[in-house]
Amino acid sequence: MDLIIENASVLAPDGAFVDAAIAIEDGCIVHIGDAPANAKTRYDAKGALALPGIVDIHGDAFERQLMPRPGVSFPVDMALDETDKQLVANGITTAYHGVTLSWEPGLRSADACHTFMAAFERLKSDFIADTRLHLRFETANVDMVEEAAGWIAAGRVDCIAYNDHLPHIRRYMGDDNKMSVYANRSGLSLPEFLDLVQRVSVRADTEGAAGTARLAEAARASNTPQLSHDDATPADREHFHSLGARIAEFPMGDVTAAAAKALGDPIVLGAPNVVRGGSHTGLQSAAESAAKGLCDILASDYYYPALLHAPFILARDGKLPLSEAWGLVSTNPARALGLDDRGVLAPGKRADLAIVQNGGSPSLSATIAAGRLCSFG
Repeated sequence: MDLIIENASVLAPDGAFVDAAIAIEDGCIVHIGDAPANAKTRYDAKGALALPGIVDIHGDAFERQLMPRPGVSFPVDMALDETDKQLVANGITTAYHGVTLSWEPGLRSADACHTFMAAFERLKSDFIADTRLHLRFETANVDMVEEAAGWIAAGRVDCIAYNDHLPHIRRYMGDDNKMSVYANRSGLSLPEFLDLVQRVSVRADTEGAAGTARLAEAARASNTPQLSHDDATPADREHFHSLGARIAEFPMGDVTAAAAKALGDPIVLGAPNVVRGGSHTGLQSAAESAAKGLCDILASDYYYPALLHAPFILARDGKLPLSEAWGLVSTNPARALGLDDRGVLAPGKRADLAIVQNGGSPSLSATIAAGRLCSFG
């Protein structure tokens, strides 16, 4: 055996915790039970919980490595390498980087997306975490529809989410203070940005729906998972469901989330919402939604450490049993994304684990990613 994890309390697929050893060979779990006699490496878990590695369906905290302050940029290679370390240090073994392709200049522009994708594809085989591309497509970006459809067809996109932040920006037209924030982010002067919003709005109103339908067609043809972001109403969810977007990402309120549930669509909310005790935008509490069965998946969104802590908070506060809460960050996202080789600890599955001491607050002792051991204490 390549690696044996000893003295662990292992989360079994049926939700029970069992005292067992985990034997790993060639990146896969081959045995759970008594410890085999021979192994190249043994790791003593000292009674810690052995949990399936975290699957992050949507994380964009890597942007803070790219641009930690407005207008202050660092090389993509450096940012991605540092992000990989942060993922593994938080028990995340599969990560979908939420890369935004917007009509705005700057960090989320087409040029920035091209640069990011080139570096990502060149480097991803060197990462410890299995890192994939979650394309957050701004539906007002009609000029990029055909190119993005080509990326999907070529297998360069691992999932696509439909975003539309233009209405949020447009509602502040006339408020120069608010609009200046967006202008500064884009690197444009305020008059230049206002002119851009007007031009984009005209095309979005006439071409946006057709562009989204074109991308959805490409995604269906390639079996690429689709998500819709910030569905405001049940009608929005039903529309995107009809296009094949069968994952509801951050539905805006329990009514819309319930519509997703009725359609059988997994519901994604933010782990930072759980950790902070509520939404920073004034929407529903992810913890309360989880307790009501209106949250199936938690995403890191903008803060990677939240994924490790959120399930323990849900269990501590009596919202869900720990085994079920941990499924929100492992089993459920893996299933929603079609990753049948991970998300549970069982023979034949990929050896992705988080070894966690739970002394009131979770402390990560080690992460195992495809059988590679990274120990933190």
